[in-house]
Amino acid sequence: MPHEVILGIDPGSRTTGYGVISWGGSAIQFIGAGVIRPDSGLSFAERLEEIYSGLLEVIARHSPTVSAVEGVFQSVNARTALLLGHARGVGILAAVHGGLPVFEYSPMAVKQAVVGYGRAEKAQVQRMVQILLSLSKRPAQDAADALAVAICHAHSSGIRR
Repeated sequence: MPHEVILGIDPGSRTTGYGVISWGGSAIQFIGAGVIRPDSGLSFAERLEEIYSGLLEVIARHSPTVSAVEGVFQSVNARTALLLGHARGVGILAAVHGGLPVFEYSPMAVKQAVVGYGRAEKAQVQRMVQILLSLSKRPAQDAADALAVAICHAHSSGIRR
């Protein structure tokens, strides 16, 4: 199985998480993770540009071979879902401009792959990401979610092969 470096993206207009892992078919290895947090004083369009630029920097720094993005969740608030959709689009565009294939996974599929339960709480996802990647402490929530998306892709890519 070829070695993959997977960029996971947890999009958000206020905070976008990213996580980078290495996957060689039998072991997952942590490479890096963090959050892109645009200045709240910026216009929405300017925040989207900061997310885009930040993700391109992550791609340049870590040279992933593939990207995985969390899909849209069912939101009670239509405005929130619309804003999230814009952030997802920017994340996908950054990945494509970075030369990466893009895979999308539903929040339920991500939780199922990482925790074993599709309706797991965020703290459970953080803890399992910490355990699976042998991290000394829990990653920030948005970074943990992005790492979970990357882990979900690693498991799914193994199945696809």
